[in-house]
Amino acid sequence: MYHAIDAPFIATHCIFASCWSGALKQFWEEHMTRLISAKTILRGATLAAAFAATLTSAAAQEITLRGASMFDENHAFTKTMERFSELVQEKYDGDVNFDLRLNGELGVEADYVTFLQQGVAIDFTIMAPSNMATFAPSIPLMDMPFLFRDQAHWEAVLSSDVLQPLEQELADKADIMVIGYTGGGVRNVLANHPIHNLNELAGFKMRVMGAPIQAQIFSALTAAPSAISYSEVYNAIQTGVISGFENEAASIQNLKFYEVAPYLTLTRHAITVRPIVMSGKTFRNLPAPLQAAVLEAGKEAGAYGRELESREDAEKLQEMADAKQLTVLEFEDRDKLLELVVPVQDAYADSLGASDLLTSIRGM
Repeated sequence: MYHAIDAPFIATHCIFASCWSGALKQFWEEHMTRLISAKTILRGATLAAAFAATLTSAAAQEITLRGASMFDENHAFTKTMERFSELVQEKYDGDVNFDLRLNGELGVEADYVTFLQQGVAIDFTIMAPSNMATFAPSIPLMDMPFLFRDQAHWEAVLSSDVLQPLEQELADKADIMVIGYTGGGVRNVLANHPIHNLNELAGFKMRVMGAPIQAQIFSALTAAPSAISYSEVYNAIQTGVISGFENEAASIQNLKFYEVAPYLTLTRHAITVRPIVMSGKTFRNLPAPLQAAVLEAGKEAGAYGRELESREDAEKLQEMADAKQLTVLEFEDRDKLLELVVPVQDAYADSLGASDLLTSIRGM
């Protein structure tokens, strides 16, 4: 029941409550505003710190480039890839490591092409142009037998940009980049019996590299070429499937082919051209400064490798001859070989739409 005596108390209580509610409300709003602002600042600082840590971690993360070689640590190709690695590290102001697998641990060169195209397993290597012919049909022209007159002509071609059309085809069709050129071994015929002239070359069962032009050239010279896997050559000679093959001194010595084919005939039909190649997928994912270092190092490593292999080629051939591992024979009809191959070379270049390129190479 409402009493008149209660009126002053009720009025006083209402006034006090009303005033206290307003003060409390203002305090609460100000406090919460400061609290929310503090949380926002703290959260922003935390996110900024986390983002900075992520960037620092990414910057500190090391890049590893994977290489592969069919040969051991003493082979010129392996030494050239090691030199490439050193040059990249010298030129790049950042963290980059190299993982180089030797002795065919990651397969044969035909496997390397697939790996490079897909950007898996390996990032760079040195390989024969013929092994890339499946993806870039014109690329073996740079390694065509009897293409170079001599060592000086070979060096002039590889030091120029005349092979750029072939490089572009490889990049467009296989996503593989040529970053330098090594090679330098003079290729000759190795057999399990002596070969001195065209008559003795006739019908010679020999392994050649996989590109069709290789078989076409030796067929024109009346041999009987076949493109079997490089890893099968030793056993194929040993079992009589073939009587020999063609190669440079370093590979003959490294894999002891002289044990099954102790006669080397100086046909001098080729000076090896071996592109230093990198996966396009790998290259595009590198930081721009590292890309620049890779391109510079590729050219310099190529020049290093060419000088090294050319010098070692003569030395290794002499070593095997001195050790009586090889009997070295001169080929009596070499001028005739040069005549026989010209029509084959011309037809091959024409089929590729590369007649102008062949003319340019011959004209250097």
